[in-house]
Amino acid sequence: MRNAFADEMTKLAASDSRMILLSGDIGNRLFDRYKDSFPTRFLNCGVAEANMIGMASGMALSGLRPVVYTINAFATVRCLEQIRVDVCYHKAPVIIVGVGAGLSYASLGGTHHSLEDIAMLRALPGMTIVCPGDPIEVRLALRAAIKHDGPVFIRLGKKGEPNIHREIPPFVIGKGIVVRPGKEVCLLSTGHILPVALEAAEALERKGISAQVTSFHTVKPLDEALLTDIFSKFMVVATIEEHSILGGLGGSIAEWMVDQWTRGTRGIKGTQSAYFYRFGTADHFFHEAGDQTYAQAHFGLTAEHISKKIFELCATYSEKLMKL
Repeated sequence: MRNAFADEMTKLAASDSRMILLSGDIGNRLFDRYKDSFPTRFLNCGVAEANMIGMASGMALSGLRPVVYTINAFATVRCLEQIRVDVCYHKAPVIIVGVGAGLSYASLGGTHHSLEDIAMLRALPGMTIVCPGDPIEVRLALRAAIKHDGPVFIRLGKKGEPNIHREIPPFVIGKGIVVRPGKEVCLLSTGHILPVALEAAEALERKGISAQVTSFHTVKPLDEALLTDIFSKFMVVATIEEHSILGGLGGSIAEWMVDQWTRGTRGIKGTQSAYFYRFGTADHFFHEAGDQTYAQAHFGLTAEHISKKIFELCATYSEKLMKL
């Protein structure tokens, strides 16, 4: 994902002289081609991320299009006050790109884990949150963010993520993308865990359950029209994210569901609402040592665990319908 970002950043900067890249003392070799092409439009801000956000805000308010890039935990949690006051309060069109989101840096310990960032940032007025599912979506997200009039947070994995899309999909901020069609179960994946969601869908298919996979790349704003359609068609809907189950995509959709009930409807569109389940990290810190795959297994974010749980939910749903 980070290689796709660096390459697309270089291409876009060639046609937009307003673009400027600020780095929190990482990715120096990653951006060699960018720096060779635009030496005056790259700033290594050092390990002073909060100051970097303030600089970016000032640039944005002066007519430039700054893109901030650093390790996700440092780009978000460490800079929350500056993002809130310097960026969002002023509606400054700053693009914040966090690399190594979720458990990407699992082996480096709790300081580098990033499992609360979506929850924190989506509470900020005016903030748009995009979590691309593969390198192709990374490129499309950056293109869309440059055209967006306001702050955008782009949440990346690290490196080695596969291309999921065989063709360039239509990409609009706030609109999900159906990656794999299905009829009974819908898996809503956000971010770099998309390959796991697809593996889970394939495992369910082998058990006789047709599963759709949707890349729900935008957590804020939600694609409410798509959600309404999904909850009226599928018997089980599940969110999959490398983020806490509190406040991320799953939490956002749960809030949306409550709003539907308080408006006086029975379920969604007046129908029996689908079973809804959230796959994410539990409400505790990960104190063990291990790589990303090990950490995902710890939190049940594996295709095997997800497909097993969904299979159980489908059986429960079927039993419930038989009793109606």
